[in-house]
Amino acid sequence: MPRTNASKGTLPARARREVSEKETQAKPGKSLATPEKESAAPVRKTSAVLVNRIQAPKPHDLLADQLREAILRGEISEGETLPPERALVEQTGLSRGAVREALRVLAVEGLVQTRPGRFGGNVVTLPGTESMANSISQFVRGRQLPLRTLHETRETLEPALARLAAVHRTEEDVQTLTALHDELTASVNNFQQFSQANIKWHNAVARASGNELLAGVLYAISYGVAVSTTTEEYDTMDTRNQVIRIHSQINAAIEARNPDLAEKRMRQHIGATHVRATASDTSHVPLSDD
Repeated sequence: MPRTNASKGTLPARARREVSEKETQAKPGKSLATPEKESAAPVRKTSAVLVNRIQAPKPHDLLADQLREAILRGEISEGETLPPERALVEQTGLSRGAVREALRVLAVEGLVQTRPGRFGGNVVTLPGTESMANSISQFVRGRQLPLRTLHETRETLEPALARLAAVHRTEEDVQTLTALHDELTASVNNFQQFSQANIKWHNAVARASGNELLAGVLYAISYGVAVSTTTEEYDTMDTRNQVIRIHSQINAAIEARNPDLAEKRMRQHIGATHVRATASDTSHVPLSDD
């Protein structure tokens, strides 16, 4: 029988090992040695994300981008001539064909105008009202927007332009509006001349606003509206006299620097024009409130 360790109250080391072995053997189904499990290879998941095909930019597009940014930032001023093709070829290392294509792109965008002759070249031009008008006109025609859309745009835009014109107009603007109103009055018996004078007056109000962007938008859509509504079906001598009267009232409000009244009068005028252009019976839709 093993002796106990009286001082610590524990079995000697050899006895502890024997007891441990017996207890282990006494447990059913328990093996002294546990075989190691074979480690399985990790399963790698492949991403389902797809990437788009990458297209490298063409050399002429890169050159066009550089020149365009330089022009729009003002680093190359309007009226300046770009370096000759040969110089651009040497500076960029591109082929002459690539340089010519870049210049062609800028010409289409209206940023460069090619002038022939000894003192010609590729002259820098900046986008103007005509350029924006052409873009908007192409959008309107390409999308085949209904006449209602154009009139709604005018109803939103022109009262605001009249208000701005009353705030920012100059004496020259007042003189221009007066002259165009006189032209409108003088052409009351000529339908085509009256229509053209009417368009010019509306665009003059827009220019008097001092906001080139809004004026450009109106200029772009005014021709489309005029073409759609300039027919004898929408025009009588009575409507022309009403137009003359309301234009005179708007002119007076702009000259007096009364933005509230100018906006109100223009809103009445454009709203009535819209209704008149789309109504089946136009004889009872006045273009002014007088």
